[in-house]
Amino acid sequence: MTTAVTTAVTTIYLNGQFLPLEEARISVMDRGFLFGDGVYEVIPVYSRRPFRLHEHLHRLQASLDGIRLANPHTTREWENLILRSVELAESEDLGLYLQVTRGPGPRDHAFPKQIQPTVFILPLPLTPPAREGVESGVAAITAADNRWLRCDIKATALLPNVLLRQLSVDAGCAETLLLRDGFVSEGSSSNVFVVANGLLLAPPKSNFMLPGITYDVVLELARQEGIAHEIRPISEVELRAAGEVWITSSTKEVLAVTTLDGQPVGDGRPGPLFRRMHAAYQDYKHSVMRGKGNA
Repeated sequence: MTTAVTTAVTTIYLNGQFLPLEEARISVMDRGFLFGDGVYEVIPVYSRRPFRLHEHLHRLQASLDGIRLANPHTTREWENLILRSVELAESEDLGLYLQVTRGPGPRDHAFPKQIQPTVFILPLPLTPPAREGVESGVAAITAADNRWLRCDIKATALLPNVLLRQLSVDAGCAETLLLRDGFVSEGSSSNVFVVANGLLLAPPKSNFMLPGITYDVVLELARQEGIAHEIRPISEVELRAAGEVWITSSTKEVLAVTTLDGQPVGDGRPGPLFRRMHAAYQDYKHSVMRGKGNA
């Protein structure tokens, strides 16, 4: 008796077609491959409902504007492609990866005169943060932010972020928090919040950080929950003296950093404001999953 083995097929979207991932092909002359000349987005999907879809598409547009690439699709076209990708996916909870590059052309730094962008959508299973990380917090390290000056563009050229993230992997930590000229910018793949004397602090949006969708949600929830907060530059001194430090992203959601550069943050446990925010975030997320919140 033989047992049939089935392998899930990931259906992706590439340049006008939905097809199995294994059959997807792009030109080796694609500028995304040659120069990292492209942008991307990651949209969380809960129970097949894209989370903050319009905000993600707005940020995608801002990134495209930042690299002077015309959007290949209207908002309605993007919505249809995304909803179809979600429908075809095996999982109900996804991290939907969108990528747009300037497309194939001669290997010349200057933009090609004729541009045919490459559009790629990849559904990835979305796993919520581990329970242990939520309950006990995570460890992080700091490093100098040595990236370029347009970190507000969600560009595919992520080598500096990759190298900075690897520093935390090498140290057995969850994230690298970045410092530029004595102030907190963000994490290698997250935004950063600090709690000082009961006050929630958030770095202001600038060209030195990616304007996070989860960052916006946290500030909205802080207002709803009556949590005192300020948006202003956060010094390295304030970071190291903080009672709580959080990292946020579409995949990390909200996590407490309880160890920084080997030293405890506060009492070394997730703090009371984190627990309050985490509960509020989960309530909000589940309202979206039930179709009652801003999806």
